[in-house]
Amino acid sequence: MESRPLGKTGETIPKIGLGTSRYRGGVEPLQMGVSLGAFIDTAEMYRTEDVVGMAVQGIRESTFIATKVLPRNLRYSDLMEAAERSLGLLQTDYIDLYQLHYPNPSVPIAETMGAMEELVDQGKVRFIGVSNYSTSQLAEAMGVMTKYQIVSNQVQYSLTHRNIEEDLLPFFQQHQITVIAHTPLDRGGLVAKSFLRRRQAMDVLAKLADEAGRTAPQVALNWCLSRPNVVVIPKSDKTERVIENCDASGWSLTRQEIQSLDEAFK
Repeated sequence: MESRPLGKTGETIPKIGLGTSRYRGGVEPLQMGVSLGAFIDTAEMYRTEDVVGMAVQGIRESTFIATKVLPRNLRYSDLMEAAERSLGLLQTDYIDLYQLHYPNPSVPIAETMGAMEELVDQGKVRFIGVSNYSTSQLAEAMGVMTKYQIVSNQVQYSLTHRNIEEDLLPFFQQHQITVIAHTPLDRGGLVAKSFLRRRQAMDVLAKLADEAGRTAPQVALNWCLSRPNVVVIPKSDKTERVIENCDASGWSLTRQEIQSLDEAFK
């Protein structure tokens, strides 16, 4: 499994992660993904921290775990309690990447980030990230940090959802912030053999996949990875699909193939 720099930390993160929103696959697919080098992304909201905790027993030290705190828990005391609950469910002493799931404008961002930095000081969190933050929200959060950096922002990004290319992606690249692309296969839309809203674009994807000896999902994921700073977290309940998704790393589309997909999914 190839990796990417995690923000400006000097450490790396696998290019492929295992999403667990609406996950019902049990421990086997997660363990397979970890064995192939993937990290795991979960969240308080998903109610899958417990199965992730079970899946990583015995392999915790070789597993990078990211989780997220609900926006209703961004007050200092609430966030500290939420982190303890997540640690308990994950059956671990530390969270590799702790992320704010959504902004909460009713809570001062300085209070929230103060709690996040305290968790790092206590050794319960290694790195701080956010999720679904706009450029201005991310800049505001970065501005109140006193000790540590925001290393990542988890946002929707795929061939069919490219809005972040307008302002967020350049901002990420300028500030060396890792992009964790959720739903990179458009909730299965880029897996289906026919996607009626984009039939011609899907034909281009299928043709490129056939010529490259890859599957359409692998090409779609690899297209995301062609962008600097981007890692992806596709979700699957099936072990064979996890293997397929992990095999989107370790090779690269050509510049011409990337351009063809850029134009087809414009």
